[in-house]
Formats: sequence, C-alpha cells, structure tokens
Amino acid sequence: MARVLITGASGMVGGELLRLLQADERITAIVAPTRRALAAHAKLQNPVGSDLQALLLGLDQPVDVVFCCLGTTRSQAGSAEAFRHVDYQLAVDSGRCGQRLGAQHCLVVSAIGANPRSLFLYNRTKGQMEQTLREQNWSSLTVVRPSMLIGERSKPRLLEQLTFPLFRLLPGKWKTVAAKDVAKTLLVQAFNADRGVKILESDQLHC
Repeated sequence: MARVLITGASGMVGGELLRLLQADERITAIVAPTRRALAAHAKLQNPVGSDLQALLLGLDQPVDVVFCCLGTTRSQAGSAEAFRHVDYQLAVDSGRCGQRLGAQHCLVVSAIGANPRSLFLYNRTKGQMEQTLREQNWSSLTVVRPSMLIGERSKPRLLEQLTFPLFRLLPGKWKTVAAKDVAKTLLVQAFNADRGVKILESDQLHC
C-alpha cells in the first residue's frame, strides 16, 4: 500500500496517471497540489493555489513515492525564465519535497533528447533537471523520456499540431507515444524494486 505525491496532475500525462492511481487498490492516498481544483475523489488530497512552491512547502503528511509530470513550453510559459521555473525549478522542488516527506522513489517525465549541455533551451533544461534530481541521491530514480505525446491537452500546442504527422511516421524512439502509455509505464515502474537510476527512452514506453 502506498501514499503518493504527484505534481502536474492537471496535465496530459499527469491526468492519465491520476486516473490510474485513483483506480489502483495499492494506492491509499494521493496528494496532488495544483493551481486549479481537480475533481473530488475519496483518495485525493488537492491543495490548490497559484504558487506551487508554497503548496509543496506546506505539505506535511508522509508519502512513499513522488511523481513529477510537470511540463510546459517557452511559448506557453511566456518567457525562457518562466519555462525554466516550471520544467526545472518546480520539478526539482517536487523531488525535494518528496524526500522531505520520506519518499524513496522519484519518477519524472522528462523528454527525448534531454541533455544538460544541449544548445536548445528545452532539451538543456530537461537535462539539467534530470542531473539535479540525480544529485538528490534517490534510492530509486526513474526518468521517462517520451517523444511527441498523443492525447488531449486543455490547451493545444501549435508546434505539436504541425509536426504530429511527421512524428507518427518516425522510427524507434522518435515515434509518437500515447500519454496513456507513459502514465501506465510510470505506475508499473513505481512498484518496481530496482534501485538506482533508470532511464526509459520513448520506444520503451509503449504499453
């Protein structure tokens, strides 16, 4: 039986994962801080506020596992700094909060091509986020790196809409992957007894 913390529960992967967690008998409690209220559920504790960092700092109940499904783009965030705040700082803060509450396993949604030395802001930020989570010295750290995601977004991303036909045809890890499959992989891995760092590329996420 497990208590979990999830950030990004209102997003595409996070929303799929939240539904799986609610239906899973092994999960006894779900702590999901969000900016907008989620639908009520018997297992769900949903602190709501505009400052996710403050919400994380205010948590005090123990958890066993932390899932970070946060993600945005520079255009959606409005600036490079705002993008990094979500995809780097809040992801790192999610891990730090989980450790403070006793979690032994952190699972995070990164992205294909994540590299802390990349010339591209998106890939560099994701790579730096992964690097910092490694430095937190988790007993178990699972990183999933999906390619372009298939699923319903509350706010469609124009670039994804334009490039989706191409990514459907690409081979291997570059091929599109369903958000549902990423969520299923996260749940399976949460109960995996492996220790250390595990990185799953996009072609390993098709369930």
